[in-house]
Amino acid sequence: MFEAFVNPDITSKFWFTKGSGRLKPGNPVTWDWEIYGLSVLVDVKTVEKNSRILIDWSAYGALTTVEWIFTSRRDNTTFVTVTNKGFPGDEDQAVQHALRSTEGFALLLSGAKALLEHNLQLNLGRDRFLDGIGKL
Repeated sequence: MFEAFVNPDITSKFWFTKGSGRLKPGNPVTWDWEIYGLSVLVDVKTVEKNSRILIDWSAYGALTTVEWIFTSRRDNTTFVTVTNKGFPGDEDQAVQHALRSTEGFALLLSGAKALLEHNLQLNLGRDRFLDGIGKL
């Protein structure tokens, strides 16, 4: 599971369309959603193999922090928790950003699960904004 999130050759099958490199601390990467003409610079803070990823990225007009925690379970599965924080704006705006982020990461995790457990590419990222990405 962990490798799917640090290796852009795998991640691009369920989230962004292109990544400039593996996630390594101190190694900035770019994630592209080519179908939307969108690129995001990612500052990789921490990568703890099979355990944790911590990044800063530009979302909603400001840097926010995203943390993935990978927890191994007794049944030989992995539970992934995603936290995104630091949204800009007043309280109402921050709540709207958090809701959109939650939706996006739910789709990300669903796509990862389908790919890794059933070898299915659901194209959830591509299908999320059928009429264009608009203003996030």
